[in-house]
Amino acid sequence: MRHILIINPAAGKHSSAARLMEQARLLREERGVDCTSILTRSAGHAMETVRAIALEGEPVRFYACGGDGTVNEVANGIIGLPNAAMTCVPVGTGNDFLKNFGPEALPRFLDLEQLFDGPQFPLDAIDCNGRCCLTIACSGIDAQVADSVHRYSGTPLLSGRGSYLASVAVNFLLRDLGHRWTVTLDDEVVEDDFALVSVCNGRHYGGGSTPVPWARMDDGVLETILIKKVSRLTFARLFPLYSAGNAVSLPHIARVVTAKTVRIQSAEDIVTCLDGECSRSRDVTLRLADGKVQFFAPTGCDPNATARPL
Repeated sequence: MRHILIINPAAGKHSSAARLMEQARLLREERGVDCTSILTRSAGHAMETVRAIALEGEPVRFYACGGDGTVNEVANGIIGLPNAAMTCVPVGTGNDFLKNFGPEALPRFLDLEQLFDGPQFPLDAIDCNGRCCLTIACSGIDAQVADSVHRYSGTPLLSGRGSYLASVAVNFLLRDLGHRWTVTLDDEVVEDDFALVSVCNGRHYGGGSTPVPWARMDDGVLETILIKKVSRLTFARLFPLYSAGNAVSLPHIARVVTAKTVRIQSAEDIVTCLDGECSRSRDVTLRLADGKVQFFAPTGCDPNATARPL
């Protein structure tokens, strides 16, 4: 079996490429593992490279070495291909995907010795207009904040948390908190003004929010949380509850629905964020991709380790 490290050299505050390539060399020379490394060059390169290799049909394991964007690209490269599996080597800034495995898992995923022969299991995914998302697909104010962060982060005076705070301020103070959407939840059609709609396969996103903390990544179910448009003052009070997974305590504002297909339609562009990657469309369809991503992890690591009981 081939083992291929897909390394994003720009991930994190300091590049981990040299260290990871040295780990790959040790696996080759000391353990006899067929292990090579590929450095990504631009957005989309990881997905295209992984897909091309996986379509050759030989058994292969990919290591997404970067942040959530690299994980998303590798997942899109292997989804639906039974000969290909992936894992995560968390060298990005946020690493929200790995938080689903619990804090004690992080050092284990950084050690290729514990990863290369780890057990394999299927994960569900979210198909959003043909693109895969592993954790949370959000539309609305939270997606708008994420989208703005990418634009502000290139500003000389703003970086890191500064770009995030600037994005929050602009979206909260200067933009409408609600959108008139038609949301179809399987066969139920709801037309209302929404602040956000988030479809959850996993639990963690946005650097610490857990909107549906009981969501599980391998149960064949997607949990969708809908938040109605409210005043800015109410939203400021609501968001800590939403972030902690307690928004359902306000049923007149928040609702959680189990649906396998969610469609959002609007007369204006809808910003949707998939594992941190943003896109725009006026018709967004999100479907369950049941067990379509093969994943491997160190022995004993559980993708539902942080899931709260219902």
